[in-house]
Amino acid sequence: MNAPLRIRLAAEALGTMLLVSAVVGSGIMGARLAGGNEAIALLANTLATSAILLVLITIFSPLSGAHFNPAVSLVFAIRGELPREVLLPYVLAQFAGGILGTVLAHLMFDLAPLTLGIKPRTGPSQWLAEAVATFSLVLAILGGLRFRPDAVPALVALVIGSAYWFTASTSFANPAVTLARGFTTTFSGIAIGDVPGFMIAQIAGAILAMTLASRLFPPKRRG
Repeated sequence: MNAPLRIRLAAEALGTMLLVSAVVGSGIMGARLAGGNEAIALLANTLATSAILLVLITIFSPLSGAHFNPAVSLVFAIRGELPREVLLPYVLAQFAGGILGTVLAHLMFDLAPLTLGIKPRTGPSQWLAEAVATFSLVLAILGGLRFRPDAVPALVALVIGSAYWFTASTSFANPAVTLARGFTTTFSGIAIGDVPGFMIAQIAGAILAMTLASRLFPPKRRG
């Protein structure tokens, strides 16, 4: 990640925008074509999200690390692998890119640019699901970086695709994506008032994964 900061921030914003546009856009398309079958709509949502993650992480990792996720950036900052002074710019770029992704998806489907989400997603089971999803994501990233760095794009795509189906919340696992999805009333939306609970659970899951990873995946010994 030797690119100038402005390039790294542009990569984070653009990557998060395209990720959210894929999540929201595929949710809209899937719901329209599924004829009320939510399983089919979720499957379409899953495939599009996993595919775009694989692409975006592959092409943007050399520039910015391809976090696209404030929880991931926080973990790397705590670990000393992202300069602390860069954390806030990264997070702001991710949040801005995510909201622009919702706008882009809405405009492609002839909807209002932003609408406040109304789909209820709250309660202990939903918060636990988000903690588990983010825990799984961060653990996969850190384990992949320790043993198979080349496999990280695929690992992220696979863990998110899997968590769409094994978590009750359908795996947001990302505060920036969560906020962005709070501005849509479509299939992938979340009630705007439920966003903070998801974010807290995601950060908790990320920190827990980081703590466990430090024990499971210690750095290679020099010499």
